[in-house]
Amino acid sequence: MAEVKDKDITPGEEKIEYEIDSKEKEQYDLDQQVEMKDDRPIGQEFVEEWQFTWRATVVGSLLGSASNTYLGLKIGWTFAASLFGGIFSFAIIKPLSRVLPLWLGGGHFGPKENVTAQSAATTAGGLSAGFVAGVPALYKLGLMNTPKADAAALVLFTISAAFYGLFFAVPLRRHFVINQDLAFPTPRATAITIISLHSSVEGEREAMKKAKWMGIFFAITFCWTLIAYWVPFFEAIHILWWIGYSADYIPLMSADADWGWVFQFDWPFFGAGLMIPGSTVISFFVSSVFLWGVVGPVCVTKGYWIGAGGFSDEGTTAQSFFLWPGIALMVLSSMTELFVRYETLWRGIKGGVSELGYGTREAYGYIKHKVFRGEAPTPRERPATSDDLYKPEELVPVTWWVGGTVISIIFTCAIMGEYFHMPVYQSIVAVIIAFILSFVGLQAAGETDINPTGSIGKMAQLIFAGMPSDTLQQVQKNNLMAGNISASAASQAVDMVGDLKTGQLVGASPRSQFLAQAVASIPAIGIAVGLFILFAEAYPCVINDDLNTKNCEFQLVAVMAWLQVTKLLTGSADPLTRDCIIVTAMCAVVGVVIPFIKFMFVPEKYHRYIPSMSAIGIAMINPAPEVPLSMLIGWTSGKIWKRLNPKSHEDFMYSVAGGMIAGQGISALLKAVFKLSGIPGHAFYASCIEGLQENCP
Repeated sequence: MAEVKDKDITPGEEKIEYEIDSKEKEQYDLDQQVEMKDDRPIGQEFVEEWQFTWRATVVGSLLGSASNTYLGLKIGWTFAASLFGGIFSFAIIKPLSRVLPLWLGGGHFGPKENVTAQSAATTAGGLSAGFVAGVPALYKLGLMNTPKADAAALVLFTISAAFYGLFFAVPLRRHFVINQDLAFPTPRATAITIISLHSSVEGEREAMKKAKWMGIFFAITFCWTLIAYWVPFFEAIHILWWIGYSADYIPLMSADADWGWVFQFDWPFFGAGLMIPGSTVISFFVSSVFLWGVVGPVCVTKGYWIGAGGFSDEGTTAQSFFLWPGIALMVLSSMTELFVRYETLWRGIKGGVSELGYGTREAYGYIKHKVFRGEAPTPRERPATSDDLYKPEELVPVTWWVGGTVISIIFTCAIMGEYFHMPVYQSIVAVIIAFILSFVGLQAAGETDINPTGSIGKMAQLIFAGMPSDTLQQVQKNNLMAGNISASAASQAVDMVGDLKTGQLVGASPRSQFLAQAVASIPAIGIAVGLFILFAEAYPCVINDDLNTKNCEFQLVAVMAWLQVTKLLTGSADPLTRDCIIVTAMCAVVGVVIPFIKFMFVPEKYHRYIPSMSAIGIAMINPAPEVPLSMLIGWTSGKIWKRLNPKSHEDFMYSVAGGMIAGQGISALLKAVFKLSGIPGHAFYASCIEGLQENCP
């Protein structure tokens, strides 16, 4: 059994020592000899000649593209694919490398190539960010035509979003990864996992077990969700309605039919509940019970509001009332958590600007001496670093990232002008803001493992609120696209630099990782745009101007937040009632004060006991309480599992969660295809409310 002796990896460290049983090590070395068909002495380390390979890039890209769009449209949360991609690319490529010939992708598969596959997965998984928030908000505001008609604009914007963050991240590696040596918890955990997978036969066996667990739950979730297309009992069970129906008790029937208190087989949220901290899950569920189980029904019964969901000119509904307090809590609490770390923000901005300045001067020196004079470029002095792990040919050349950044900026300005009618100067301002806020995202993610993409997008929108334009529609479009540009740049830059941290700990070449991310972005762009078009065509509620999401497949929590913030900042928000203004103001104060007290006065070990303000804000915006119920079930199941078998929970929890999320995400694609193809669903509907097919979920 392999045991890690030193989990605290220092910068530049290429290996970790392992205690391995002598017989196991001998067998492992023999296996490696057979696999490589070479005659090197037993115990001699194999040097990976190729780190960037097509097999690693293709497999990583496919793994990363599998899941986030569905979950993001539902509730606005997405999950990084780094650990997932590292484990399952190993489980796929390692066995194939032994049986396939070299020309078909066979040959040795080592930890550095594994990092390449993981980097490709991370890139592909991050490109769906804009399509679960800002882009649908454009359509709901009537600022675009249809996704199918706008396919070219969406593809070109996604190309720019994919590459300017990628190129821009390269020079920031020295400051955030080497000089500061930030923790980057998930990339560090990914590095340790990859090393352990390749360290012994036992590590390989564990990887295969994890893949098996994921495959089992993927298959269960996939098949279950497909069956639910024809048999609604596999989708939702209306327990409260049938109890109320049998007892002739209307309030219970209303709790199900009007307020959404139904048990639903939301497998992705069972999986999300396994991974998300208890403070977030419990805050989400308890606040949903209070809002949609107590306050809402009481106010409707007393006649203060006219109904539960939707938006109406005839009066206030619970959904329309809770919307603005929820946005205030969600946005202000996340911004406050960012600003209370003012030292973190300053270090990120200062270090990022300094490093960009060094890189720019290097590029200028290269062009001046090498291109125009034919001389060797004069090296410039820069702060000493411990970056002695790589040879020059393993690093990304200055001309690559400088040229790529310049071309990306020009390309972005052209796309914004041609397809979104944004003036060039505003596009340049948006890109500059995106770069500066990327420093913030990198520092926050490096220290806390949280990439505040939503807050970064809102900050860009706030800065753009005063930008002039000819019409209100164009002001709104510019505001949303500025937020999209900033959020996309921060997402890609954080993903790339985090991957470079993983590569540094494993000893993988930054150039190989850069190439993997660049190549993986190409198919991922098409997949991200294609999935959005598919869901928008199958479920028009994603993009139409109806803000009532009660009968929609997706709750569109992030979409509603972006939409309403845009209307507020551009002066086109609907007038609020006096009561709603008071509650919104109170939530705004709470959203600022609680995070401030948490970070300034409460010891970190007690932070997990403080309710999550962001989760409470999401509960206000989300009119479907079955979502927090599903997450609570997942979290509770995880706690029971951990208590009964801690080792199994530690080893396989992420595999089970990943299988659930990916399984329903992929089956949702087929369900969308069925809808567009006119294949009738709900063939058996006895479990629906009153047994009526039209009332099926």
